[in-house]
Amino acid sequence: MSGVVCSVIPDVDVVGFRFGIRYRDFWGHRGFTHSLVFAALLAGAIVISGFRDAMPSISRSYLWTYFFLATASHGLLDAMTDGGLGVAFFAPFDNHRYFLPWRPIHVSPIGIGPFFTERGLAVMKTELLWVWLPVGLLTAAAWFFRHFCSPRPRT
Repeated sequence: MSGVVCSVIPDVDVVGFRFGIRYRDFWGHRGFTHSLVFAALLAGAIVISGFRDAMPSISRSYLWTYFFLATASHGLLDAMTDGGLGVAFFAPFDNHRYFLPWRPIHVSPIGIGPFFTERGLAVMKTELLWVWLPVGLLTAAAWFFRHFCSPRPRT
């Protein structure tokens, strides 16, 4: 569950619109909360606060890596969209916004209402194709590998 929260928490920055923070500002949408530094800090905070003792089968460094990747994936996917101003991957050191060269995902409308329009449906179609289908295939492949290809303990 924490990994899911990490993957969506970068969009907390949209609250800034209510307080007059502009999109292109440091605290604006796709700014600092979408950066690699933010992902590292959030991962560290979760591991320190939620996993004080290492779990028997999972190290704290593995947990940190998992939460870091879950958080950073949000900015990576936003950089693959066809709209907006890009992602400030290197904030606070550099507020320049970047896109990836390949941008197949339609930019999502901000707010709940616009999701229930034809544009919202088009966005969902590209997210299903370029996000959820690959995640599903990767999950199925991992399950298959673990279930059928990993060595089994002898009894």
